[in-house]
Amino acid sequence: MDPTVLLPIIVFVIIVAVVWWVLTWVSQRNSQAEDRLVRLSRSKSLSDIELKKEPSKNLAGIKKTIEGLGASISQNQSDLERNSLRVRLANAGFRSETAPAVYQGMRVASLAVFLLPAVLIFLLHDGFTVSAMFWIVLCGAAGFYLPVIGLWFLRSQRQKEIFLTLPDALDLMVVCVESGLGLDAAMRKVTDEMKGHARIISEEFALANLQLQMGRPRREVLHDLGVRTGVDDVRSLAAILIQADRFGASIAQALRVQSDSMRTRRRQIAEEKAAKTAVQLIFPLVLFIFPGIFVVLVGPAAINIQRQLLNK
Repeated sequence: MDPTVLLPIIVFVIIVAVVWWVLTWVSQRNSQAEDRLVRLSRSKSLSDIELKKEPSKNLAGIKKTIEGLGASISQNQSDLERNSLRVRLANAGFRSETAPAVYQGMRVASLAVFLLPAVLIFLLHDGFTVSAMFWIVLCGAAGFYLPVIGLWFLRSQRQKEIFLTLPDALDLMVVCVESGLGLDAAMRKVTDEMKGHARIISEEFALANLQLQMGRPRREVLHDLGVRTGVDDVRSLAAILIQADRFGASIAQALRVQSDSMRTRRRQIAEEKAAKTAVQLIFPLVLFIFPGIFVVLVGPAAINIQRQLLNK
């Protein structure tokens, strides 16, 4: 088949698949909202109100297929690699037991999605040439590492939000602890008060509080909180709280010192970015703004000089 005919067909299929997925996602969100309103309008138990909708059979089948592909890859990895991947997924917010297998399966599926059309297009158009093999390998690498880039982006955005909202959470915890509440009750209060504008840090504190209620030692819960978030400030906060709990120091004072240090660090980062702005503006000024100013200022003079020389 002619590549000029095959390429529009592939693009059309991809566009149709993306539109179908977006419409399906929007319809599922609407149906979930309607079901939740129906449940809230009736007097039912808390378990019925918080019941989540089961995924559809098609999505469950796709998930199981991807999970099966990733499980075969995960078996060939060492324990250190699996633990490292699990920590990175937890930093991005994926704490499920099947998250590593699903992630590996998504890498395989992404590789197939990018590689198969590239093979069909470039081999039919150019044959077994060096340029065709180069583009095929490039498309395969792009598909294989696209989930890695996506995971890195989600992880960095999540850690950034935790870093920005943690000082406010610490200030609220200081107020709660100084008013007579314990650390567990203070974390619960932070979860209730900040779940609207600081969802991620509220979820992490809620999970830590749930683990404490289940009977896990506070030292292990705080250590897991620092590892799960992947933020250095949370790790240092966990270490400070562990030491304060072990030696009987004031938890409120430790939280206040940690909050002040984090605010100082945020201010220093903002000052550093402001100082870099002048240097970073040099390149767009030289490449885009100065040429236009030069043409506007020197252009009329150059035209007059050319006319004078031609008249002579």
